[in-house]
Amino acid sequence: MRIYNSLTRTKEEFIPLEEGKVKMYACGITVSGEAHIGHGYQALIYDIMRKFLEKQGYKVTYARNYTDVDDKIIAKSKETGIPADKYAADMIKKIDKIMTEFEVDEPTVWLKATENIGNIIDFIEKLIEGGHAYAAANGDVYFDVNSFHKYGCLSNRSVEDMLDGVRVENGEYKKNPADFALWKAAKEGEISWDSVWGKGRPGWHIECSAMNRAAFGDQIDIHGGGKDLIFPHHENEIAQSESLTGKQFAKYWTHNGLIKVNGQKMSKSLGNSLLLEDLLKKYTSEAIKFALLQTNYRNDINIVDGIFDEAEKHLTGFYNIIKETELKFGKGKKANAEIGKRFDAVMSDDFNTALALSDLFAYFKDVAKKLSANDETAADDVKAIRETYSLLGLFKKDAESYLAEVKAKNPEEIPEEVIRLAKMRWQAKLDKNWAEADRLRAQIDELGFVVKDNKDGYTVNKK
Repeated sequence: MRIYNSLTRTKEEFIPLEEGKVKMYACGITVSGEAHIGHGYQALIYDIMRKFLEKQGYKVTYARNYTDVDDKIIAKSKETGIPADKYAADMIKKIDKIMTEFEVDEPTVWLKATENIGNIIDFIEKLIEGGHAYAAANGDVYFDVNSFHKYGCLSNRSVEDMLDGVRVENGEYKKNPADFALWKAAKEGEISWDSVWGKGRPGWHIECSAMNRAAFGDQIDIHGGGKDLIFPHHENEIAQSESLTGKQFAKYWTHNGLIKVNGQKMSKSLGNSLLLEDLLKKYTSEAIKFALLQTNYRNDINIVDGIFDEAEKHLTGFYNIIKETELKFGKGKKANAEIGKRFDAVMSDDFNTALALSDLFAYFKDVAKKLSANDETAADDVKAIRETYSLLGLFKKDAESYLAEVKAKNPEEIPEEVIRLAKMRWQAKLDKNWAEADRLRAQIDELGFVVKDNKDGYTVNKK
């Protein structure tokens, strides 16, 4: 299989550091606010990568982190009056609950910055000993970018380019404006820990390097995150880790695209953040996933009006075909192997979920044809679709349950006029006045609704 490596800017054959095993890390959420669609998307992408690697026979150890102490969390603590550690802990509980509803599996290992303070301090001390960091007079500790000759290798920019437009803090204490904080001296009233440099807390970038080393050792196979983290976060991780160990930190760097809303970058300042909790009230987790996975993971996703409604419409159609097939032919005897082979081939080319989803339309078209032809191999196709696409979080539910969930999230408001006509039509049927029943059905149809008879009477739905 091939993976696009952001470090080399090419697709490369995936060969892990240790045969049969994969060490994988993805930067998680800074818990200063609610989980939005971008958080959900990133978690989904790396969950899928992990599962596909496991399907290929690798034993995957997958770690994610929570940044539970940083400037934003401290600002929220001051704003709310809640101690920073409690604010972070409460937010983690809430985000965990939302991610469970979104049906993204837990990583193998959860890492938290506040649980690794000792590892972080030890890491910084070793960087100072090696001449890669220095303690400033104000109690901060900085990484010396000039000590690492490869600095800029991931973002492919010079130090001068990196400084352009970047806010430089505490410049008077730095040797170089590009140097970045490993340890920040505590201000009055801030959460802090004791260290040889005085009370303080870790800088953002050092957290991931120290936690990675504690969990995996000096090297990992795959490091992931959103592409907004390439600089400065991931660039700084490489500098810290490789300065300490003298070894390549991560063999493959993967970065998912960003979420845009109607063409604009999603951000709190623009007021266009889409909270995952709000979306899950209106749409099924599968519909949200279907909408997101139709774009290659490395590309930005533009969330336009109706994108989730369209996804729900497609899935409802697919689940209706599944329902009819399983009612008629059962669960299938033997899954169609060709569907699984095609999926593996597509996903082996840099996890191409977009192409994998586009295949579904042809598969379900074939199933519908087989249903009409009374061909029971339709059930084998459905069995293969269910087994294969469950890796993407799709088609895991009983068809009736899924369709009921969609209906519950989007109760249809049937106009009184349509309800009146439907009742009149039903009475006409009871009176065996078939012509009048057909006339009323046509009238209902003209109003944009469809009436269906069943063993309990009838139902009325929007077309």
